[in-house]
Amino acid sequence: MRSLLTILFFLFIIFSYGQQDPRLHDIIASVNADRIANDIRRLANFGTRHTMSETKSDKRGIGAARRWIKSEFEAISKTCNDCLEVSMQRTLVEGDEKTRIPVDTEVVNVLAIKRGTKHPNRYIIMAGDIDSRISDPLNYTDDSPGANDNASGMAGVIEAARVLSKYDFESSILFVGLSGEEQGLYGGKHLAEKATEEEWKIFGVLNNDMIGNIEGVDGVVDNRTFRIFSEPTSPKDSERAIRMRRSYGGEVDGISRQLARYVHRMTSEYMPEMNPMLVYRLDRFGRGGHHRPFCDQGFAGIRIMEAHENYNRQHQDIRIENDIKYGDVIEGVNFDYAAKLTAVNAINLAALAWAPPQPSKVSIGGVVKPSTSLKWEKVDEAVGYKIYWRDTTSPQWQYSRELGADITEFVLEGIVIDNFLFGVAAIGADRQESLVVFPSEVMR
Repeated sequence: MRSLLTILFFLFIIFSYGQQDPRLHDIIASVNADRIANDIRRLANFGTRHTMSETKSDKRGIGAARRWIKSEFEAISKTCNDCLEVSMQRTLVEGDEKTRIPVDTEVVNVLAIKRGTKHPNRYIIMAGDIDSRISDPLNYTDDSPGANDNASGMAGVIEAARVLSKYDFESSILFVGLSGEEQGLYGGKHLAEKATEEEWKIFGVLNNDMIGNIEGVDGVVDNRTFRIFSEPTSPKDSERAIRMRRSYGGEVDGISRQLARYVHRMTSEYMPEMNPMLVYRLDRFGRGGHHRPFCDQGFAGIRIMEAHENYNRQHQDIRIENDIKYGDVIEGVNFDYAAKLTAVNAINLAALAWAPPQPSKVSIGGVVKPSTSLKWEKVDEAVGYKIYWRDTTSPQWQYSRELGADITEFVLEGIVIDNFLFGVAAIGADRQESLVVFPSEVMR
């Protein structure tokens, strides 16, 4: 009997692993910490990348930094038969002495698009910040290497582009360096507005801001834990949607929260050595990041970053006071950790870009019934669907039921609607799943 149980156990393990996509393990293995280290050093060696810093020099200032980033994207594109569409988005910000941009300044984003084969106007985005700053946010002349904040995130974006350029995807992946973050999230605002005006279908933004520090100012050293910040619901939700939440729930089930859950689940499944940490707020207390402008436009956006910050290394003039070293210098970056978080991004970008679009018009019913009914519109590329549900106090989806491609309405018998929260995802031919969609309508 014991022998039979052992055989069944190993068959279960083999079957479970067989459900994983081996391409994602290859992607993890392809992320190179040495390349990331070289890119972080190169960015830090531009001296300063302040938004208002030097733009003419080829060795110093944000102008040199963004031209180098563009050249890296172009070099990557050459290795894959020009598979990346590389460009710069330039926007002139008029000076205002009441802001952190007191003089007219050109804010420039660097974009590289891996165009989707089936859904070219449907985007998943990985973003990092180009600019840096020291103690005085208006000091654009002194050294501001910004090694962790945010050369680490920018280097992660470049490395993810290198790795994922080797693959084709149904939806588009946009790798982008955003400028003007320290002065007021200008680059993200300009790109989010452009996306809205041009009707891009953005279904997720992974903003990477500080992914290289493992030594917290609290004394904790941790090279496995990272935070995923997400807001509970979209600020673009209609008054009707807000009213519906009071009766039907969904207070923590907005599109950004579903994206955060997806990243958490995929990391736990494919990189079990990592410890993803869901944080239920848009960003750190009273602070902001470049995913916010996309959330403001109604797109799903999250922030991925280290778990234990070191404030001595953030926004600080480089100096030593009372035997404490201040400044965001290269010695404060752990390249292996930055590589791990880059891999987290890469597998989630790939999985979502391979997955079919998420179901639309998901509705739910089951008032005063011993069952829960769900209905949604058919997704053409889906080979099946998965209904998820969880306890109302659970942060992550706990239970699921997989269904065939011809089913767009289903009744969960014995599952009382009052006790759980529900969602539906589409499954692609390669077993990758879309984001989970929380019901937005009630069946009558």
